[in-house]
Amino acid sequence: MKDYDAVPLVKLFEHFERLPGIGRKTAQRLAYSILEMDEKVVKDFAECMINVKKSIHYCKLCCNFTDRDICPICSDPERDTSKICIVEDPKDVKAFERAKEYNALYHVIHGVISPLNGIGPDQLHLKELVDRLSSGKIKEVILATNPTVEGEATSLYISKLLKPMGVKVSRIAYGIPLGAVLEYTDGETLRRAINDRIEM
Repeated sequence: MKDYDAVPLVKLFEHFERLPGIGRKTAQRLAYSILEMDEKVVKDFAECMINVKKSIHYCKLCCNFTDRDICPICSDPERDTSKICIVEDPKDVKAFERAKEYNALYHVIHGVISPLNGIGPDQLHLKELVDRLSSGKIKEVILATNPTVEGEATSLYISKLLKPMGVKVSRIAYGIPLGAVLEYTDGETLRRAINDRIEM
């Protein structure tokens, strides 16, 4: 079947389609939305994307995304500097911050150990973590990788890496989410919920 769309429009479809979670129909809808926008708005949008690529980099301490040398979380004097929560991705930091239950530091490792995908410990930001712990100020490291096979393997590796440094290493608990029905909850989640139960 012939494609009668103009070449620049097809290229825009293809660029949107490369974004995670964007299928063909959504890509086309976004591209047509761009066509309907005022030219100045489109220019501002394009400049914003270029500026993000140019100005955003890793925080020198936690490896989260920032436009400064040290991110606002690491430089916040009201944060508990004795704890570090290790997460896979900057989006995980956002999730914790939305919950408003954690007021210490983070360390973003940018991925998980995945031999099948050619990702080993050296591809993660673990050296920076070890450097941070060498100061002796950190008393606890909280492992908050995702509960996947790779996430669990990564947590186990980090735990073994850090134990000799004399720091307390803990793992976030996983259980049954609010609103869930036990009947439809998988066995592993139920096992964790039972094992990580708390006294009331």
